[in-house]
Order: sequence, then structure tokens, then C-alpha cells
Amino acid sequence: MKNTFSIILLAVLLAACTSTALPSATPPPSTPTATLQTIQPAWWKEAVFYEIFVRSFNDSNGDGIGDFNGITEKLDYLQNLGIDALWLMPIQPSPSYHGYDVINYFNVNPQYGTMADFERLLAEVHRRGMHLIIDLVLNHTSSQSPWFINANNNPQSPYRNWYLWSDTTPATNGSDWRAGLHGYYFGIFSQDMPDLNYTNPDVTAGMEKVVRFWLTNVGVDGFRLDAVKDLIEEGSKIENTVSTHTWLKGFYQDYKAINPQAFTVGEAYGADASLAKTYTGNQVDEVFEFELASGFVNSALGGATSGVNSALTFMLQDMPDGQFATFLTNHDQNRVMSTLNGNIDQAKLAAALMLTAPGTPFIYYGEEIGMQGEKPDEDIRRPMQWSADSNAGFTSGTPWRAPAADYAQVNVATESNDPNSLWSFYQTMIALRHAHSALRDGTLSLVSSGNPGVYAILRSDGKETLLVLINLTKSAIGAYHLSLQNPGLTDGQYSLDLLYGGGSPAPLVVANQAFSNFKPLVELPAYGISIFNLKP
Repeated sequence: MKNTFSIILLAVLLAACTSTALPSATPPPSTPTATLQTIQPAWWKEAVFYEIFVRSFNDSNGDGIGDFNGITEKLDYLQNLGIDALWLMPIQPSPSYHGYDVINYFNVNPQYGTMADFERLLAEVHRRGMHLIIDLVLNHTSSQSPWFINANNNPQSPYRNWYLWSDTTPATNGSDWRAGLHGYYFGIFSQDMPDLNYTNPDVTAGMEKVVRFWLTNVGVDGFRLDAVKDLIEEGSKIENTVSTHTWLKGFYQDYKAINPQAFTVGEAYGADASLAKTYTGNQVDEVFEFELASGFVNSALGGATSGVNSALTFMLQDMPDGQFATFLTNHDQNRVMSTLNGNIDQAKLAAALMLTAPGTPFIYYGEEIGMQGEKPDEDIRRPMQWSADSNAGFTSGTPWRAPAADYAQVNVATESNDPNSLWSFYQTMIALRHAHSALRDGTLSLVSSGNPGVYAILRSDGKETLLVLINLTKSAIGAYHLSLQNPGLTDGQYSLDLLYGGGSPAPLVVANQAFSNFKPLVELPAYGISIFNLKP
């Protein structure tokens, strides 16, 4: 938007009172809003999230499509794994299998169940002390949305200006302009996904009604914001514009006024720390940190610290407060186990790097058992592999997409009974993160190891200090020495209580606010992961 922040807020209030009624479902009346002064400590800073593609998670009625009741059936499983919060990929009515082109923002996809089914799921989530957020597609609607159908059919429609139109194909971003019935409309992602026009206050007011409905009437705990960097174009600049940032500041005020404990995490595809920080603080609560994700996976795959250490260095420089979300891969990328060529040891390394790092971790469904999948997108969103039974235990009917061929070996039933499995490793690492505040909220110091294959960090929050030590390689390493200036520890000797791993660690001596040439273990085993609690 080209207006100032205060003008945006005024426009939102005026538009909310004067805009034309929505041609699709209209939300019921909502309760009075809270004030920003009532904000409590952020629950999401303590959480481990789990990303679910509803269509593929668990089918409760045998129609081959995952559903809300299927997720409800698996909440005990998720709690046992250690999950605190769920992110559901789009659940609103849509003509596509993925759901990112929404027809009606005020209802749920009937293939997934009814609104009553969803509310029952939400109630069960909350009863367990867990949280649930849903995808909110802000940038565009479906071309089958009543809003767009009305606008496309009639140039005089009150919804015409809810989208971006041109009488001819503009020279700027020409390939993103799609032929409509009366001119061309802007659709950066697809002809089936026309972009909304957020320079129109009616659109802002309409989306504020959507947010209020889901937060107040339904009671979700927040949103994952799709394509957050693409909202408002400025000429040839179509990403990360000043207008987008300005609009998001008004959006932040709106949803925090509705519920100060509502959480938003933005998807700015490819974001590094320098970009992510431009969205946090007063626009969204967190942004997915793609640079860290690449660092975790590349270091696990390559057996060297360069990727993760570089990403952490930039993170420490640009976002030392940890206001970002971490992950390995998501629903738009080849699955991490495929990227790692099926190597379970490397998958454990990647998980350890993520779950001992700052930020709020998000685990993509099936990642905890090592599900594989490479594009096309349908194959990185295959049914969850619950057992060696037919159709991987996902459905009693014909699945919407066949499970991966390895489901008889790679599944929850097998791995949850194996203490050495990837699933058991995830459960252990998540439990350690929950048990130790330094892993969730602490500062991070990169420790020099003198060996590119040895990763070492200190995490400290004033109550405890943990040392994480990982051999990223397939061979044992004895040639390493840990050194760090200003570790945040008083001078003296510290014993190392082993929280995870093996061996008998030597004590650490801090002198003159530093330590050097320290070897807690004589030799680090291949792919060895050790976590120590430093005790004076």
C-alpha cells in the first residue's frame, strides 16, 4: 500500500462498516476484541509444530482422503511424539487437491469433513494443552471464488476492484497477466489463482472478517501466512515491497487486537535472516528461515559445518532474538530423506541440528519416520505411512495417491517399537528440547572445533548451559579441539553431565573468560551426537 500505517487502519475500519456483503458465506457476529496490552508470554516459543496435509494424514471413513476425524484419532500419537502444536495446510473449500486456491474463506473443505468435525478436532487439541494454526492464503483466491466470478463476468461488479485488471497485457510482468472475459487480471502463481488487490480497503476489510471469524468464532490459535512477501506490487517490483510491509503492520494490529495470543508465521520463500527480520516484530510473529533449513540439510549431507555455521552466523547477526521458524523441508520441497539419499544417520544429524537450534521448529508429517518423496508435488505429499498393512494403514479404501513403495519397512508401527529408529530419535530430541529451556530460549555461541567435520555450540539461558557436539562425518574423529572466547561462564571447572550420547567426558576448565584445546571425548564416533549439561 502507498498509504501510511494510520491511514490503513482508518481505511480498514471504514471499509468494515461500508463494504458490500460477501457473495459467499458470511461469518457470524463476533465478540468484543482484546487490547494489545493484554499480551502474555508467547506460547509458540516453547512449542514444536507438526505440519499436516490433511488429505494425506489419516482417513477415518474409507473414502481414500484424509480428514479431520482422522487427525483427531491420531492426537495421542502426536502427543507421544512430543508435538505441542499443529499447522494444517489449507482446509477451506478449493477446486484443487492442495487447497491453495480458496473458494470460500468461511467454511471447510467437505472432503475433509464438516465444520463440526473440525471444531471437535480443535476442542480435542485444546483439551490436551496443544495449539492449532491453519493456512491462510492472503495473496490470491481461486478463479472459482464467487468474488472472482462476479468480477470477471461484470466489469461494473463491486468486486471488480478486489482484483488487479488491465485492458491490455502490460509490458511489466507480462507473463503474470492472465486473459479474463473483460481484460487481463494479475495472477503471479497461476491463471487459477488471481491476486487480490490490497490497495482496495474493501479487500483489507474482507480479509479482516476472515481472520476474526477463524480466531473468534471458530477459535484457532493463529495462521501460517502463505506467500507473505507477494501481497502488493509496486510497478515491476512484485516481492518484499514497502506497501506489503505497511499493509502487514495494519494486519498485525488487527489480529493482535482480536486475540493477543494469536500466532502468525509467514512464508517468504527463500528467506534468509536479513529478509526474515524485515517482517518480524510488528508484521508477523515469525518467518520461516530457509537459509537455516538449507544449512541443516547441507551440513548433514556434506559432512561439514560450513553450511550450518554460515547460516547460524547470519542468524546471530540479524535475528539474535530467535523470532523465526525452523524446518528441514516442507510441502514444496523434495523430502529431506530423499535429499539425504535414504541415509538414516544423516537424517538424525539434520534433526539434531534443527532441534538444538534457536527458533520454533516445524516437522513435516512423516519426516519423523523418514518418508521419502521427490517432485511432482503430489509425490512429496503422499499418504502417511502408519503400518505395513495395505495402503500403509492410511485408508481402508482406495487412497487418493498411492503410498510410497517403502511403506512396509518405513512406518510408524515398526519404528515406534525400535529404540534405534529415526522415530525414537525424534521423540528423544523433542523431549530434550522440552526438558531444557536453554535449547528453546537460550543464546547460541558457535564453538570452534578445529575440524570441519565437528559441529559444536553452546546454548545458555542463565539457568543452564548446554554443549552440543556432533560428528557430521561417517568416520570417527579424534583430531578436534574446542575453543571459545567469552563463553558466558565464570572461571572455574565444570563437569559435563551427559544428556545424550555416550562416553565419559572430561571436565571443562574456563580461565580468563575463555577455554581452548578442550576435548570432552577422546574420540567422536561416526555420526556421533552428544549433548552435555555443564555443571560448576
